Amino acid sequence: MAKPRIATTSLCGCFGCHMSLLDIDERILALAELVDFDRSPIDDIKHISQRCRVGLIEGGCANEENVEVLREFRRNCDILVSVGDCATTGGLPALRNLVPLQECLEEAYVHGPSVHNPSGEIPNDPEIPLLLNKVYPAHEVVKVDYHLPGCPPSADTLWAALNALLADEPVQLPYELIKYD
Repeated sequence: MAKPRIATTSLCGCFGCHMSLLDIDERILALAELVDFDRSPIDDIKHISQRCRVGLIEGGCANEENVEVLREFRRNCDILVSVGDCATTGGLPALRNLVPLQECLEEAYVHGPSVHNPSGEIPNDPEIPLLLNKVYPAHEVVKVDYHLPGCPPSADTLWAALNALLADEPVQLPYELIKYD
Protein backbone atom coordinates (compact mmCIF):
# COMPACT_ATOMS: atom_id res chain seq x y z
CA MET A 1 0.00 0.00 0.00
CA ALA A 2 1.26 3.48 -0.88
CA LYS A 3 2.29 5.79 1.93
CA PRO A 4 0.17 8.89 2.54
CA ARG A 5 1.51 12.06 0.97
CA ILE A 6 2.20 15.37 2.72
CA ALA A 7 2.65 18.74 1.03
CA THR A 8 4.03 21.85 2.72
CA THR A 9 4.50 25.45 1.65
CA SER A 10 5.43 28.84 2.97
CA LEU A 11 3.33 31.73 1.74
CA CYS A 12 3.94 35.16 3.28
CA GLY A 13 5.98 34.01 6.25
CA CYS A 14 9.53 33.52 7.45
CA PHE A 15 10.00 29.72 7.14
CA GLY A 16 10.12 29.48 10.94
CA CYS A 17 7.35 26.87 10.91
CA HIS A 18 9.32 24.74 8.45
CA MET A 19 12.33 25.10 10.75
CA SER A 20 10.13 23.84 13.57
CA LEU A 21 9.20 20.85 11.41
CA LEU A 22 12.89 20.14 10.88
CA ASP A 23 13.35 20.48 14.65
CA ILE A 24 11.58 17.16 15.17
CA ASP A 25 15.19 16.00 14.82
CA GLU A 26 15.64 12.23 14.45
CA ARG A 27 11.85 11.80 14.27
CA ILE A 28 12.10 13.16 10.72
CA LEU A 29 13.47 9.74 9.78
CA ALA A 30 10.40 8.10 11.31
CA LEU A 31 8.19 10.60 9.45
CA ALA A 32 9.95 9.76 6.18
CA GLU A 33 9.09 6.09 6.81
CA LEU A 34 5.42 7.00 7.33
CA VAL A 35 4.86 9.45 4.46
CA ASP A 36 6.05 10.63 1.09
CA PHE A 37 6.59 14.36 0.73
CA ASP A 38 5.02 15.96 -2.30
CA ARG A 39 5.36 19.70 -2.90
CA SER A 40 7.63 20.99 -0.15
CA PRO A 41 10.84 22.92 0.45
CA ILE A 42 12.03 19.67 2.01
CA ASP A 43 12.22 18.01 -1.43
CA ASP A 44 12.08 21.15 -3.63
CA ILE A 45 9.04 19.95 -5.61
CA LYS A 46 7.28 23.09 -6.88
CA HIS A 47 3.74 21.81 -7.58
CA ILE A 48 1.56 19.14 -6.03
CA SER A 49 1.95 16.07 -8.23
CA GLN A 50 -0.90 13.95 -6.82
CA ARG A 51 -3.55 13.85 -4.11
CA CYS A 52 -2.13 14.51 -0.63
CA ARG A 53 -3.51 13.40 2.72
CA VAL A 54 -2.22 16.48 4.58
CA GLY A 55 -1.23 19.97 3.47
CA LEU A 56 0.68 22.21 5.87
CA ILE A 57 0.40 25.94 5.14
CA GLU A 58 2.80 28.41 6.69
CA GLY A 59 2.28 32.15 6.18
CA GLY A 60 -0.61 34.35 5.19
CA CYS A 61 -1.73 35.58 1.79
CA ALA A 62 -0.10 38.85 0.77
CA ASN A 63 -0.09 38.52 -3.02
CA GLU A 64 -1.92 36.78 -5.85
CA GLU A 65 0.66 33.97 -6.01
CA ASN A 66 0.02 33.14 -2.32
CA VAL A 67 -3.70 32.86 -3.09
CA GLU A 68 -3.07 30.58 -6.09
CA VAL A 69 -0.81 28.28 -4.05
CA LEU A 70 -3.29 28.14 -1.17
CA ARG A 71 -6.13 27.26 -3.54
CA GLU A 72 -3.94 24.55 -5.14
CA PHE A 73 -3.39 23.06 -1.69
CA ARG A 74 -7.11 23.15 -0.86
CA ARG A 75 -7.98 21.40 -4.14
CA ASN A 76 -5.33 18.69 -3.69
CA CYS A 77 -5.16 18.02 0.07
CA ASP A 78 -7.70 16.04 2.07
CA ILE A 79 -6.78 17.88 5.27
CA LEU A 80 -5.46 21.45 5.27
CA VAL A 81 -3.63 22.76 8.33
CA SER A 82 -2.66 26.38 8.89
CA VAL A 83 0.62 26.29 10.77
CA GLY A 84 1.81 29.23 12.84
CA ASP A 85 0.49 32.68 13.60
CA CYS A 86 0.95 34.09 10.07
CA ALA A 87 -1.28 31.39 8.57
CA THR A 88 -3.83 31.49 11.41
CA THR A 89 -4.08 35.27 12.02
CA GLY A 90 -1.95 37.02 9.40
CA GLY A 91 0.86 37.41 11.96
CA LEU A 92 3.54 40.05 11.59
CA PRO A 93 3.03 40.50 7.83
CA ALA A 94 -0.55 41.65 8.59
CA LEU A 95 0.83 44.71 10.37
CA ARG A 96 0.91 46.29 6.91
CA ASN A 97 -2.92 46.13 7.03
CA LEU A 98 -2.76 49.22 9.26
CA VAL A 99 -1.36 51.36 6.42
CA PRO A 100 -2.79 51.74 2.91
CA LEU A 101 -0.90 49.65 0.35
CA GLN A 102 0.24 52.66 -1.71
CA GLU A 103 1.83 54.23 1.39
CA CYS A 104 3.65 50.95 2.14
CA LEU A 105 5.02 50.80 -1.40
CA GLU A 106 6.13 54.44 -1.34
CA GLU A 107 7.92 53.93 1.98
CA ALA A 108 9.63 50.76 0.74
CA TYR A 109 10.69 52.03 -2.69
CA VAL A 110 10.70 55.84 -2.62
CA HIS A 111 10.80 57.52 0.80
CA GLY A 112 12.44 54.95 3.09
CA PRO A 113 15.50 56.14 5.04
CA SER A 114 17.84 53.73 3.25
CA VAL A 115 16.26 53.97 -0.21
CA HIS A 116 18.23 55.35 -3.15
CA ASN A 117 15.77 55.53 -6.02
CA PRO A 118 16.34 58.69 -8.11
CA SER A 119 13.57 57.73 -10.56
CA GLY A 120 11.01 57.43 -7.75
CA GLU A 121 9.45 54.49 -9.55
CA ILE A 122 7.76 51.64 -7.70
CA PRO A 123 8.57 48.27 -9.32
CA ASN A 124 5.69 46.99 -11.46
CA ASP A 125 7.23 44.23 -13.54
CA PRO A 126 4.61 41.65 -14.61
CA GLU A 127 6.86 38.92 -13.15
CA ILE A 128 6.30 40.32 -9.64
CA PRO A 129 3.13 38.87 -8.06
CA LEU A 130 0.43 41.49 -7.58
CA LEU A 131 0.18 42.54 -3.93
CA LEU A 132 -3.22 42.27 -2.28
CA ASN A 133 -4.63 45.31 -0.50
CA LYS A 134 -4.15 43.48 2.79
CA VAL A 135 -2.63 40.29 4.21
CA TYR A 136 -5.19 37.53 4.83
CA PRO A 137 -4.92 34.50 7.12
CA ALA A 138 -5.39 31.22 5.24
CA HIS A 139 -8.92 30.53 6.53
CA GLU A 140 -10.20 33.80 5.04
CA VAL A 141 -9.25 32.52 1.57
CA VAL A 142 -10.07 28.78 1.72
CA LYS A 143 -11.55 26.31 4.18
CA VAL A 144 -8.92 25.21 6.70
CA ASP A 145 -9.44 22.06 8.75
CA TYR A 146 -6.99 22.63 11.61
CA HIS A 147 -5.02 25.55 13.06
CA LEU A 148 -1.71 25.13 14.90
CA PRO A 149 -0.94 28.45 16.59
CA GLY A 150 2.47 29.66 17.65
CA CYS A 151 5.35 31.62 16.26
CA PRO A 152 6.33 29.00 15.39
CA PRO A 153 4.46 26.03 16.88
CA SER A 154 6.91 23.72 18.61
CA ALA A 155 8.36 20.67 16.93
CA ASP A 156 6.48 18.51 19.45
CA THR A 157 3.20 20.21 18.51
CA LEU A 158 3.78 19.52 14.81
CA TRP A 159 4.82 15.93 15.55
CA ALA A 160 1.72 15.27 17.67
CA ALA A 161 -0.62 16.83 15.10
CA LEU A 162 0.90 14.90 12.18
CA ASN A 163 0.76 11.62 14.08
CA ALA A 164 -2.91 12.15 14.88
CA LEU A 165 -3.81 13.13 11.32
CA LEU A 166 -1.91 10.20 9.81
CA ALA A 167 -3.68 7.81 12.22
CA ASP A 168 -7.08 9.29 11.20
CA GLU A 169 -7.58 10.58 14.73
CA PRO A 170 -8.72 14.06 15.76
CA VAL A 171 -5.93 16.47 16.65
CA GLN A 172 -6.12 16.89 20.41
CA LEU A 173 -3.15 18.79 21.74
CA PRO A 174 -2.51 18.90 25.47
CA TYR A 175 -2.10 22.28 27.12
CA GLU A 176 1.66 21.80 27.36
CA LEU A 177 1.95 21.85 23.56
CA ILE A 178 -0.05 25.03 22.98
CA LYS A 179 0.75 27.19 26.00
CA TYR A 180 2.83 30.29 25.45
CA ASP A 181 3.55 31.61 28.95
